[in-house]
Amino acid sequence: MKKVILDALDIRILSAVQQHGQISKSRLSELVSLSPTPCWMRLDKLKKAGFIKGYRGDIAIDKILDLTRVYVTVSLKAHNRSNFERFEKRIQSVDEIVECSATGGGSDYVMKVITKTLHDFQNLIEQLLDEEIGIDRYYIYVVTREVKSTSLSLSKLLDNKTSSSD
Repeated sequence: MKKVILDALDIRILSAVQQHGQISKSRLSELVSLSPTPCWMRLDKLKKAGFIKGYRGDIAIDKILDLTRVYVTVSLKAHNRSNFERFEKRIQSVDEIVECSATGGGSDYVMKVITKTLHDFQNLIEQLLDEEIGIDRYYIYVVTREVKSTSLSLSKLLDNKTSSSD
């Protein structure tokens, strides 16, 4: 597929989708100051180019359940492709691990894990250790309260980029 070059209208459309999610054609066109048909055609082009990964609701789980959140840093025993692939494949299948990033520096991965209780978290870690997926050591950081959780503002990020290059 041909590379899509984004212009200011595309950025406004992506920003509106980021802020409002899946909205009507007329509402989106109002937000970006473009008539509905060309606006929808641009949105369709952005979807096809892979700029929009999906739509989801931001559910306040804490209002439903009291959950335990833990950040875990993991270092593997060996550092070759097959070890990384084995670890990552297993992590992909664990629902309680909601984020996992490969990192440089002191550890190989940082994971965000959400379980019902700290006991459930401990059981999960013990299960992963028993499975011999290459974990050498891990450190946990129990979240006591969330200070900030937000998405990166696309429009602000791109505004900063253009103003810093002037």
